[in-house]
Amino acid sequence: MDTQSLQAFLAVADSGSFSRAAEQLHLTQPAVSKRIAVLETQVDARLFDRIGRRVTLTEAGRVLLPRAREILVMVNDSRRALGNLAGAVGGSLTLATSHHIGLHRLPPLLKSYTRAHPDVRLDLHFLDSEEAYQGVLDGSLEIAVVTLAPHPDAQLEAVPLWVDRLCFVCAHDHPLARRRHLALEELCDFDCVLPGPLTFTRGLIEARFEAAGLRLPPTLSTNYLETLKMMTAIGLGWSLLPERLVAGELHELVVDHPPIHRPLGYLVHRNRTLSNAAQAMLAALETARERRIR
Repeated sequence: MDTQSLQAFLAVADSGSFSRAAEQLHLTQPAVSKRIAVLETQVDARLFDRIGRRVTLTEAGRVLLPRAREILVMVNDSRRALGNLAGAVGGSLTLATSHHIGLHRLPPLLKSYTRAHPDVRLDLHFLDSEEAYQGVLDGSLEIAVVTLAPHPDAQLEAVPLWVDRLCFVCAHDHPLARRRHLALEELCDFDCVLPGPLTFTRGLIEARFEAAGLRLPPTLSTNYLETLKMMTAIGLGWSLLPERLVAGELHELVVDHPPIHRPLGYLVHRNRTLSNAAQAMLAALETARERRIR
């Protein structure tokens, strides 16, 4: 099995489309179809069912999928290990970050990094933290700078860099804004807008309410914190947002409850050989962490 055929197989499996896979690989659709046909001949099995415009994995395809990922990770790992021998910091660095961190924490660091290492091509992905976790696990990402999970996978090294204090906020004309002090249960009488139910941040919030024997009120949700800020500012409900987003548009509520903090940091796979470009990025992140500690 050649790596090009395996890359085409993964691209079709992940996108569910030969045309989208072709776009990702910068190939024509017939070229992708040919690579899949070659792979199907090699494994002597049909890998995809094509029904109308829908493309789904066959049983053989589902068996091959995790093995194909492992093979490509090992091949790329070997290439990085050999490339590192030269000592140069160059090539491509695949880095993921959440929208909030990418907008409010990383810009100065990325600016310094790209100036110090102009030969590195930064392949930057803006993803939900949960999706980035999976990308580091399956080897499609070298580094992720995201909200850290309460219980990270043992295969990952998770290093805290910053801490976000989450503030209870509402619009200036919201009924809650007229109250000087609030108990946590009083918030349950009003609608709220929060991150999506499967996010690490939402899990932190729900855990605090559950510990107090409370259930969150009816909730609108989105994973984009800037959108949550807008929804809160126009009065759709109260919210919990990082203090960096609490400005003149929002009223911070005084709630009789211990502060809620969420850890932000970076992730790498413990068993992956990092490129020189990735190691230089980790050094920059560690410098940022040391400055914060001081």
